[in-house]
Order: sequence, then C-alpha cells, then structure tokens
Amino acid sequence: MAVRLPGQPGYDAATAVFNLTAPPTPAAAVVVSTVDEIREALEYARSFRLGVRVHTTGHASPTQRPMSSALLLKVRPSGPVEVDASRRVARVPAGTLWGAVAEAAAPFGLAAPHGSSGTVGVVGYLLRGGMSYYGRQLGVATNLVRAVELVTADGSLVRASAAENPELFWAIRGGGGGFGVVTSIEVELFPAAKVITGSAFWAGEHAQELLREWLRWSEDAPWEATTSLQIMNLPDLPEIPEVLRSGPVLSVDGAVLAVTEDGVPLAQAQADELLGRLRSVAEPVMDSWALTKPSAVLEAHMDPEDPVPIAGDHLLLTDLDSAGASEFLRVVGPGSGSPFISAGMRQLGGAYSVADPGGGALSSFAGRFAYSGAGLVVDDSSSAAVEEHCSVVRSALAPWDSGWTVPSFVENWRQPQKHLSDSSVGRVDAVRALVDPDGVFAGDVSPGASLGGLAGGTPVF
Repeated sequence: MAVRLPGQPGYDAATAVFNLTAPPTPAAAVVVSTVDEIREALEYARSFRLGVRVHTTGHASPTQRPMSSALLLKVRPSGPVEVDASRRVARVPAGTLWGAVAEAAAPFGLAAPHGSSGTVGVVGYLLRGGMSYYGRQLGVATNLVRAVELVTADGSLVRASAAENPELFWAIRGGGGGFGVVTSIEVELFPAAKVITGSAFWAGEHAQELLREWLRWSEDAPWEATTSLQIMNLPDLPEIPEVLRSGPVLSVDGAVLAVTEDGVPLAQAQADELLGRLRSVAEPVMDSWALTKPSAVLEAHMDPEDPVPIAGDHLLLTDLDSAGASEFLRVVGPGSGSPFISAGMRQLGGAYSVADPGGGALSSFAGRFAYSGAGLVVDDSSSAAVEEHCSVVRSALAPWDSGWTVPSFVENWRQPQKHLSDSSVGRVDAVRALVDPDGVFAGDVSPGASLGGLAGGTPVF
C-alpha cells in the first residue's frame, strides 16, 4: 500500500473522479483492493489523526464534503464477479462497475438491477438507493442486496446479512454511509429473457404533446415498464449525431422486461402501447427502441462514458398535473433559455412505491417522478448560469416537490435532501455509533442521515 500526498506520483490517479466539477483534494490518498490494505490505510489515518473517506468512480463527487483533513481510499476490485446461478446471486468485489456484473450474469440468462450506465460503481449505487430501469417491477435496487462485507473502523472484517449482524444489514442499505469500507456485496439477480429497450428522439416543437401523452400513459403504466423523459440541448460535438444537436429534442428511453420467452409478446405489446401513442404525435428523428438482450439497457439512456464536468439538481415529484407539466416545460423546455444539456423525469410508482418488509433503511421512494436537470460547467460563467437555473426550476416545481430525494440522484451535498424518516435516522445513528464510535468515517455520512454530530466530517479520536 502506497499512500500518496498532494503533488506526489499516484495522487491524481487515486483522487480521479468521473464528475470533473468536484475534484477531491484530500490530505492523502491511496488505492486499496484487499482487507490488509484497508487495515493499513486505517492505521495510517489514525496515526495522522485523519478521517477516512471512500470512493470508486466519483460519479457523485459533488455530493462529497471537503476532504482537506481526510485520507481518501479509492477501492479497486480484488477479483472477478462470481455468479451462483442456482441461488441467482452475484458476489461483487467492491470497486466493480455494473458493466462487469451484467456481463457475468448474461450467460446464465440473468440480469442485475443496474442503473443506466455500465461505468457506475456497484457498491455506491446499491447502498445509496439504486434506481434501475427494472425498478417498477422489482423495486428499489437496494432491496436486492443479500449481504455486505466491510472493514469497520477498528479493522474488523464484518459480514452483514439477514442472519448475521441484521441491524447493521438494515442500516447499511440506504442508511447514508459512514459504516466502514465495503469489500464485497452480494446482490440478487433475476431471470431476463429479453427486453424492449432504447431511446426515441423528437424535435422540441412537439414537446408539449409528447409530455402530455407520456404523463397520461404513466397513470396506469404496466409495472414491467420503466421509462424516462428528457428535454435535451446537446453540445455541438462530432460524436453526437447531427440530428440531435441541431436544437432542443425530447427523448423517451427505458425498458420493458420479459422474464421468459413466453413473456416477450406481452412485453412487446406494452412497449408498443407507449411508443405508438408517442409516434402518433410525430415521427421520431431518431429511434433505437428494439427487442434485444438485457445488457442493451445500459446503452439506452446514452450516458457519457468519459468523465465530464456536470452540475445540477434533483427533486422527487408528486403526481404531475397539467399545471406542473406546463411549469416544467416553461423552465426547461424549448425556448426557455435553460442552460441544461438535460432535464427530465424518471418514472417511479409501481414496485418503487412498495416498502419491502425485509428491506433496509431505504426500501421505497416517496414520489411519482424523479426529476433531475444538469448542465455542463466549463468556466465560472457557465457554473453560475447552471446554479441560478437550478434555483429557477426548484422554485417553479415547488408545488409538486415531495420534499424527499433519492441519494444516488442528489447532485450536490449542499442541496436540500431527505430520504429517511426521523425515526430511521435515529436508528441508523445508533448502529453507526456502534461500528464507528470515533467518527472515523463521519465525513462520508450523507447530509440529513444523522441526528448527531458525526455527520459533520470531523473525527473524534
């Protein structure tokens, strides 16, 4: 294990993040893969009175508090993904990306509850309330976690599951972090014969009619379907198709799951019902929806694969009526002057709204739509414009704001966020106090996920 200080070789690699707007600047940084390396890192931190922070890809780097008095651990996988097909469970080493899990599960006819990108880390996504394109049928991805192994502040390797350390198992699933360094996670897989998935794009002039149809369809949409609607103002870059960068476009992407081959006709009919309504409004300028293999879901949302500087905001919205739809288009639609490259809503409801009796601290989402909007930040001027417009949108959508958020969708640690009830926060705090009494990992606790001082980021030794 080689701890790197600012300016030393290896420091930049250990602190590299996907979201370039918030590069961390810890007092020291180290890359770890094994339990022994993690234990060494904890000893180093203790000897220099540093807090400990943990990351993998840094997709959520703006949600991390400053790290000037911390040792940052970048976790790399210690081995491959192991699939137990008979139990339909994958054992995933910490640091693994979702693309590797999807690839490992596919030969067994299984799929994983991943999000819209294969480059996102598995552990952070799952423990922060994963929002999958299978979620309306399967529920919050966190509910599919079957076991977690982690190194706690005193160097102990602990396994948490329904049968082992059940209170820790409850708390770590959505409790807001600060429990230790996860070394592996076991996640339930599910049968997936085929999916109908892809993205369709329309010229922005049709946004009002398309949004109306999508919202009407979503009122009683089948649980097998999970979709997302976006207003996009894409930059003029050669890797982006010209038809998508010639002005604002509206896109609808998502997935409809067929668990077995026998279920394909129903899934196709369910997808056709939505897409037929949208295509009757206008012909898409580009359309990739098709019956295909489950791994193609990772490509549907067209998330960037390379690091980007992005800033934005997130809200969980209640049912959006016609007035709410009008406000949404007024502030982010064509002609709004929005600086966002993307602003949209992920469809919730279905199993997302059903609390799992065996779930963790976060087992359901309190809202019908997950709004997120973001813009590119290339200089101070663009940063100010995006920040200002986030406030404009938040104000416009206030009547439909549920007051709740999804941790994995929150864009900045300073923004309002709430994903746990007060009673759950107190219960999580009690668990955190047992496994980290000195607050070694306090800086990694999500805002609002602690009633005490441990979330302030200052360890007490």
